[in-house]
Parts: sequence; structure tokens; C-alpha cells
Amino acid sequence: MAEFVKCAKLSEVEEGTPKKVMVGNKTIALFNVEGKFFALENACVHQGGPLGEGFMDGKVVTCPWHAWKFDVTTGISPINPNAQVLCFKVKVEGEDISIEI
Repeated sequence: MAEFVKCAKLSEVEEGTPKKVMVGNKTIALFNVEGKFFALENACVHQGGPLGEGFMDGKVVTCPWHAWKFDVTTGISPINPNAQVLCFKVKVEGEDISIEI
């Protein structure tokens, strides 16, 4: 059964800078895009590069290993729509950010 798990505070996730968080036994990449929060599986579908250490350009994160790009709002690559990373629902309550797992 899916549940929301607290993973960060609002102040810990700067706009335009990915943050890696642990939720249960999963490492998830958390993103702040213009005050809205999104979460993707931390492993790039190409060769498992850490998206939580990637580079942001608007709502697109670029994997630091081989420059694959993903829209953090959908998990879909703007270059290759067949490449997609798993997305997680995010909930903000007060200062707490939670991710559904």
C-alpha cells in the first residue's frame, strides 16, 4: 500500500538544485521548479547515473554521467520520448516535503 513519507524540509531544496533523499530503501531525486516540487527515481535509465547530482535548466535535469535529459515534471526525456524515469507524487505540508512510495 502506498504511503507518503517525509523526506526533506522546504528550506533544504533550493530552486534549480537537485537533492538526493532516501525514502525507505529508495534513493530519490527531489527537485524545486519555481516553488513546485517533483520527485524522480535517482537512476538514469541509460546507465544508472545519479539524477540527484544532475544539472538543472528550467524543468529539465541533465544526467551528470552521459548528459541524458529528463523533464522532472513527467520523467520523460525531451530528446527521446521513449526514455522515461519513474516519477513519484510529492506532497508539501507546512515545511515538510513527503514523497509517496
